[in-house]
Amino acid sequence: MQTITRCAWCGDDPLYVAYHDNEWGIPIHDDHQWFERITLEGAQAGLSWITILRRREHYRRAFDHFDPALVARYDAAKIEALMTDTGIIRNRAKIISTISNAQAFLRIQAEFGSFDHYIWRFTDGKTIVNHWRSLSEIPAETDESRAMSKDLKKRGFRFVGATICYAMMQACGMVNDHTLDCFTRQE
Repeated sequence: MQTITRCAWCGDDPLYVAYHDNEWGIPIHDDHQWFERITLEGAQAGLSWITILRRREHYRRAFDHFDPALVARYDAAKIEALMTDTGIIRNRAKIISTISNAQAFLRIQAEFGSFDHYIWRFTDGKTIVNHWRSLSEIPAETDESRAMSKDLKKRGFRFVGATICYAMMQACGMVNDHTLDCFTRQE
């Protein structure tokens, strides 16, 4: 039996393995998915990704399946309801930022036609393919993620630092950071 080698970060947790094999690094071009990813990456700030991944389905229900038009209209009563929801990270700043990020997301859609069209400009519309041998070589941020962070912040986004932006770029296929020994590199 042949052993499958994956990026070391995913370990052997079945949820993490499925995420690595079926989502991480695969380019997305759907605005609905973009809003989910930018929300979850912000929620992850200061926490491990597996913590958020384990709560993702609950986040989807709590935040109206990440419909930015609905989330943008959340009011104080909805914020208080979310603050009592044990299925999400109950951090007021992160909840409020999700609402303001939804508003900024809608403004970008109006300006660029889609969030996807806007965000892929940071990599000239194509995936940056890196050739890392180990996790220790992978940077926490890059010039592209710093530029993305700066522009998102200028447009009103919060919880979008350069490290969060780079993690999102990796997760959403703007950057291919699968290590050279990972089986997905051959696909």
